[in-house]
Amino acid sequence: MADKKKDNLKIFLSIASVAAISIFFTARLLSRRRPCKQRKSQIPCYLHADLKPQLSFKRVLADNSYSPFNHFNRQPDSVNEKSPSLTHPYEAEITALMENPLLQFSKIPMDGFDVKMGDSYVWVESEPQLSQLAQLLSEQSAFAVDTEQHSLRSFLGFTALIQISTEEEDYLVDTIALHDSMAILHPVFADPNICKVFHGADGDIVWLQRDFHIYVVNLFDTAKACEVLSKPQKSLAYLLETYCGVTKNKLLQREDWRQRPLSDEMVQYARTDAHYLLYIANCLFAELKQQDREYSSCTDDKLNFVLEASRRSNMICLQLYAKETDGFPGESAAFSILSRQLNGQGAALMPDETKFQDLVRRLCAWRDLMARVHDESTRYILSDYAVVALSEKVPTTQADIYGTIIQADLNIDSSNLSSSLQSPSSLICSHWIDVHQLIQDKSGNLDNFFPVIIQNCLGPNGSCPLSVFNYALLINCSLKLETKSVSKQNEFKNPKQVSKKASRQLFIQKFSCKSPVYHNCRIYTNDGQLLCYCDRRKLEWYLRRDLAKLVDDDPPAIMLLFEPKGRPEDEYNDFYIQSKKNICVGCGEGNHYLRYRVIPSCYRVHFPEHLKSHRSHDIVLLCVDCHEVAHAAAEKYKRRIAGEFGIPLYVRKVVDSNQAPIISGSSESKIFEDSGVSPLQLRTAAKALLRHGPEMPPRRRDELTQIVKRYYGGMEISNEGLERALVVGMSPHERRRLEKKNVSHSAKVDTLKEASGTKDELDFCMVKDDHKDNPSTCFDSRVTTACNDMSPHSSQISETRSVCAVNTDNSESSTLNEIADSSCTRYEGNKSFKHNKKLSLLGHGPHGKQVVNHILNECGEEGIRQFCKQWRQVFVESVHPRFLPGGWDVMHSGRQEFGEFGVYNPAKKGANGS
Repeated sequence: MADKKKDNLKIFLSIASVAAISIFFTARLLSRRRPCKQRKSQIPCYLHADLKPQLSFKRVLADNSYSPFNHFNRQPDSVNEKSPSLTHPYEAEITALMENPLLQFSKIPMDGFDVKMGDSYVWVESEPQLSQLAQLLSEQSAFAVDTEQHSLRSFLGFTALIQISTEEEDYLVDTIALHDSMAILHPVFADPNICKVFHGADGDIVWLQRDFHIYVVNLFDTAKACEVLSKPQKSLAYLLETYCGVTKNKLLQREDWRQRPLSDEMVQYARTDAHYLLYIANCLFAELKQQDREYSSCTDDKLNFVLEASRRSNMICLQLYAKETDGFPGESAAFSILSRQLNGQGAALMPDETKFQDLVRRLCAWRDLMARVHDESTRYILSDYAVVALSEKVPTTQADIYGTIIQADLNIDSSNLSSSLQSPSSLICSHWIDVHQLIQDKSGNLDNFFPVIIQNCLGPNGSCPLSVFNYALLINCSLKLETKSVSKQNEFKNPKQVSKKASRQLFIQKFSCKSPVYHNCRIYTNDGQLLCYCDRRKLEWYLRRDLAKLVDDDPPAIMLLFEPKGRPEDEYNDFYIQSKKNICVGCGEGNHYLRYRVIPSCYRVHFPEHLKSHRSHDIVLLCVDCHEVAHAAAEKYKRRIAGEFGIPLYVRKVVDSNQAPIISGSSESKIFEDSGVSPLQLRTAAKALLRHGPEMPPRRRDELTQIVKRYYGGMEISNEGLERALVVGMSPHERRRLEKKNVSHSAKVDTLKEASGTKDELDFCMVKDDHKDNPSTCFDSRVTTACNDMSPHSSQISETRSVCAVNTDNSESSTLNEIADSSCTRYEGNKSFKHNKKLSLLGHGPHGKQVVNHILNECGEEGIRQFCKQWRQVFVESVHPRFLPGGWDVMHSGRQEFGEFGVYNPAKKGANGS
């Protein structure tokens, strides 16, 4: 019996030992398999402790999802489904203001304006206060507005403060506390009878739409008024100093405008932006009216200054906010980073180039997603430098990841705001395991990885707080990854293609016509014959002077009260009596279009007045793609003209005045194509060498150096020579801006002034070509040939004299660098020639004027007509237009007679001038 008990005890102990050992090893195994989950649970999201002000918003119009932005719909019942239409809700009102401005500054008694800003202002932070402010503003004829934005700790950014000033008081509206109530101001901002004064309103207009559905109607932008008045500068700092004697500290613009309460300095800065705007606007408006009065008696009455300032201002109001979208999260940022890397390395490739590109793409996509989830800017989460460093070094541990990011951020320029940020960011510290998995390529396909991240962050057991900014991401986890723009998920597209696409969209947004070009208004002769189609402004010109009467309203039509000098049959075609469509004449695109001058302005501006005035035949509408094709063909043909006429497009080289004879024209058209250096190309190369020359890859540095040396005739270039190259081809306004940037360096400023060509007169010396025995014979032969056989395919080249502008300083120490911004020009007798600064604004310096002058001298106006026909032929052969207006013809004569009332009537102009 006892033995049996002992055996049972042994069996029990054996089983217990095996069970204990099994439990021990099972626990060890599980602990090894789940380290990440344990670590994750131990690191809560930083947002639980870092409560951002915008998390208190109950409703946002622009969330961080990938869905497009929906604009305000004034007639919600008329549309069945919601659509982010690009139609402006107040387009009709704004368009009307562009033709008939309602500017009532004359009602504002500004004579006794005190430029000293007092201490009194109103802080608006409650809904009753906001309603009271809206009522007060509705009784004003005008008020000034400015905004302060915050973008560092927000994905899309948001308006943190609005400054509004009336004649009597300054108001600072706390848009963080009143974010959900700001619609109260919607009606007063959209009221066309109240003028809203901004300065540089391009950003403010779309930010107000984004955050509050506030649309500005009837805008007067003081920056646009400066443009119309041709002010030397258009910055608010310039206007404050000029009209009010006030200076401001622009560094405060980069302060954190979320903080409450604001410091005294920030309050002062915010009030300054709006407080003086009404006074400045009144001064500018008075100047605009003065210009109109001065030019009202002039026959050249083409520009109404007040109307033009209003038109340019209200064109800004037609802008619509739109989210920036990528085919894949972070795609644009990734291509931007890789493009910079490729440009920096030249043709050399890294050993693991494919892996490097893939890591950059993964990190940018993850950064974009986390920025949306946490409502942070991408630069706050992870800098571009850190993305590159992580992709190159591929760290394997938490310490290595942190160290790589810190070291990369230390390389950021100290002037950059990001350099003062915590490194690594709080988000990286909370979610470093995601970065580790991306770098180690343990995340698998990103299609599956990102929805998992969203669920881990925002799901039922997510570590991150939900908000109005990220809730839509949780609803739609697909992220729209499967798009037509991403054909192969793991392949990287050419950065140049994406960059070109982005540039195209930016070009369309910035330069395309914001309103219809053709209004198809009709002008009839006094006997009822249709004379031409025109725009509204031309109709109003006749009506204001009682030279016509209105005979129809829709579309508008007038009948002249005098006998016109010319009639449609005098033009030998029907172009001017055809209605025209607002579409691209090449492909028919109607969503966007730009004006394109078939005959380049660098030539046309020098035509005789009657061959260019009121001539719309050679101005057509093209979409961006057709415009690019036409422009490329035009530039190619300009180079051919440069070769045929022996007149270089650009400044070719600069020499010492004592060695001027070394410059010579060439009998090779290839020389004219290859040796010329564009002023923009020269300035860009010089700026890059001055700023980053020592850090550049040798190959790239040599390429840029060759560009500058080609301009200077192949001689070695010093830093002083590079500085002088910065001003070549600049307009006087651009030179002044450059000098202002360097005002703290007086020595450099003096150098720039010396190089800017500000002397009233330069002596021109004749330079004889080394290969010519009789230059004048060659000259006559060239012009005759050019006039008799002006075909786009002509390749005959003849040699000619060249003249080079040189410094008249007789000092023996005159060097290469003392002669900047010189330009080779045609020799026209033994007379001195005044240096014309405006020539640099025409694109190719004196080239266009010289070509036109020689054609006129040798062939007269018929030569100009043949020249124009060539350009039309070049346009037709390059674009193959299918939608040209009726009557458009390559053989268009361009002949025009001027009537008694014509502003370009030569006899009338002569009478006025005498």
